[in-house]
Amino acid sequence: MLQIKNLTIYHKKDLRALLKDFSFVLRDGEKAALIGEEGNGKSTLLKLLYNPALVEDYAEYSGEIITESTVFGYLPQELPEAEKALSAAEFLTEKGFFDLPYDEGAALCRELGIEYERCWSEQRMGAFSGGEKVKLSLLAALCKKPDVLLLDEPSNDIDIETLEWLERFINGCKLAILYISHDETLLENTATAIIHMEQLRKKSVPRAAAFRLSYSEYVRCRAELFEHQEQMAQSDRRDFNEKMERFRRIRDKVEHDQSSVSRGDPHGGAMLKKKMHTVQSMGRRFEKEKEQLTAFPEQEDAIFLRFGESAALPPGKTVLKLELPVLKAGGRVLAENIQLEVHGGEHLCITGKNGVGKTTLLRLIAAELLPRKDIRAAYMPQNYADLLPQEKTPTEFLCRGGSGEERTKVRSYLGSMRFTRAETEHPISELSGGQKAKIFFAQFALGDYNVLILDEPTRNLSPLSGPEVRFVLKSFGGTIISVSHDRKYIAEVSTRVLKLSPQGLSE
Repeated sequence: MLQIKNLTIYHKKDLRALLKDFSFVLRDGEKAALIGEEGNGKSTLLKLLYNPALVEDYAEYSGEIITESTVFGYLPQELPEAEKALSAAEFLTEKGFFDLPYDEGAALCRELGIEYERCWSEQRMGAFSGGEKVKLSLLAALCKKPDVLLLDEPSNDIDIETLEWLERFINGCKLAILYISHDETLLENTATAIIHMEQLRKKSVPRAAAFRLSYSEYVRCRAELFEHQEQMAQSDRRDFNEKMERFRRIRDKVEHDQSSVSRGDPHGGAMLKKKMHTVQSMGRRFEKEKEQLTAFPEQEDAIFLRFGESAALPPGKTVLKLELPVLKAGGRVLAENIQLEVHGGEHLCITGKNGVGKTTLLRLIAAELLPRKDIRAAYMPQNYADLLPQEKTPTEFLCRGGSGEERTKVRSYLGSMRFTRAETEHPISELSGGQKAKIFFAQFALGDYNVLILDEPTRNLSPLSGPEVRFVLKSFGGTIISVSHDRKYIAEVSTRVLKLSPQGLSE
């Protein structure tokens, strides 16, 4: 059993509360999804539940975490560098997999769709595809015979086939699971409870609440509740303003009568004084009533993202014409006979299994398009560290000229993407994956680009930011060449979808 009582978490550096007085009980077999915007502390909560030592350098907490004899299985958002350097055999040995009886180990492998012989592989963990890493990490977690699984974004970096497998695994697993995911389709298909972590009033007030609803039901009920509360708040204020208007007329009349009462009529003056006392009492009652009016609903501000009209490209313009007999990586042939032509205004998405070479192909495309003078291309890699200098702040990275006016503009735009002033001055290395993704989108919006090369652009964005980003990319008048496994992105943004396989690209 996992029970949380009045849990409060503070970020030491920002002196900011990530969570305040939160209570929740994870029931047996429950599939609870932890959602919220980037940087709100979701991963911190998961780490704290698993092992408080993982967050002690940057966070402190109060309250109770009651686990009794609960055994946790934990999948981090990313494997530590030391574990990436281990072979699969070394990794699983370290996790105790080979201590299990053969029958138990083989049964776990069958459950996860892993060949038992694969467990003895000398391939480094960091070299496996996203889907293989998730499965091997789940194998390591399950061999501890946990009661509760804590999964930090298991849907990142896995192909559609593995995503569908992950959905089946979560739904079929008898264990309680608390997980973070940015994949809206996976959330819709698996969650039986939602924990929503929010940061209101420019990230100064945390709010967290739990609902035993599916994700789709939660989104619908939340929208209906907010709409109802908004209507109630407006109705209350209309009624209150009408009463206040009547009150002001009475008060003004009494004040007028007081000012014009004759000194020779002391009886009339005393009556008016008594009336004024009654009016003042009425005014105090109205002040109290004002404090009890239905409040307008509060929610996190949606991110602001817009591209300029100059991003448009004529449909007849050939942006890319690529003929590649062989696609290689590390001396290994990934695919052959790749032919690709992309025109102005197209939104192309390349899909395919993990390890087939999609990222390698996109890197080659970026290398060809970025130096071109007839287009203005920008690239968002899958590994943000390839282009984001980790020691710089978001403001320093986005400011090209360094003028005060430019810094103000950059900070303002980052603010519209829900960065606090402190976060704009943090080293990029300290930001969440979603915040790093937003830096790229800010760069695209602040620049004058008409070709975007995007490798998994939505994988680190919260399901709440996703709809806004998809809407803006769909409306982008330039060309997009992307790789994605996000089923909503593919359906809503892409005008053409090609699948990469060892035989090349196909419709």
